[in-house]
Amino acid sequence: MTDDTTTTADASRQNDALRPPVHAVDSTDEFNRWYWPVSLLRDFCARLDISATGTKAELRHRVSLSLAGHDAAGVVAPPSTERSTSRFNWARERLTLQTIVTDNVSFGPNLRGFLAQHIGLRFVCHTEFMAWVRANRGCTLADAVEIWHVMENRKARPDSRRDIARCNNYLQYLRDIRDANPSLTFSQAKRCWDAKKLRPAENGIVCYHKDDLRFCR
Repeated sequence: MTDDTTTTADASRQNDALRPPVHAVDSTDEFNRWYWPVSLLRDFCARLDISATGTKAELRHRVSLSLAGHDAAGVVAPPSTERSTSRFNWARERLTLQTIVTDNVSFGPNLRGFLAQHIGLRFVCHTEFMAWVRANRGCTLADAVEIWHVMENRKARPDSRRDIARCNNYLQYLRDIRDANPSLTFSQAKRCWDAKKLRPAENGIVCYHKDDLRFCR
């Protein structure tokens, strides 16, 4: 008969295993056990000789395919990802309030500078705003400026919280751990994140668990 204490200890040791280096991961199953920041995903791409361009989700998908033995050389995104069709150059075109948001909108210096010029020094290009713009192609930049102010006014309400993009695992983890532990400081929460992200994370998603508080003691 297996001793319950032994079983619990074994499970704890397994959960405390640290993320292996890129060169030591040779299977999709092992790859999917861990959270990988973009810098390490690009290291995988270099090691596997595949493209390192694209979003974090696209890189994970491409690396996973390659480790599984499929030809990932030409894979840019997961099958469900919608491809851009517009050729509008958001980095170089002169922007106006009448500029139409296209499906390839990019929040680089050109667009951020334009928005800061029309919104003012308070402008912050936060994830909720970027998600709204991307979801509302066909609107104008005047509409985008207006919705930014709407979001800021709503933020002033005591019960208001910004949405966190699904891809922003870091911010979601910090929100979850501090919601569950209101007295936790930001630096303590970040210390827990820094420790937890090196440990097993199913499908690369780091989730808060009450045991994580041990990392900040």
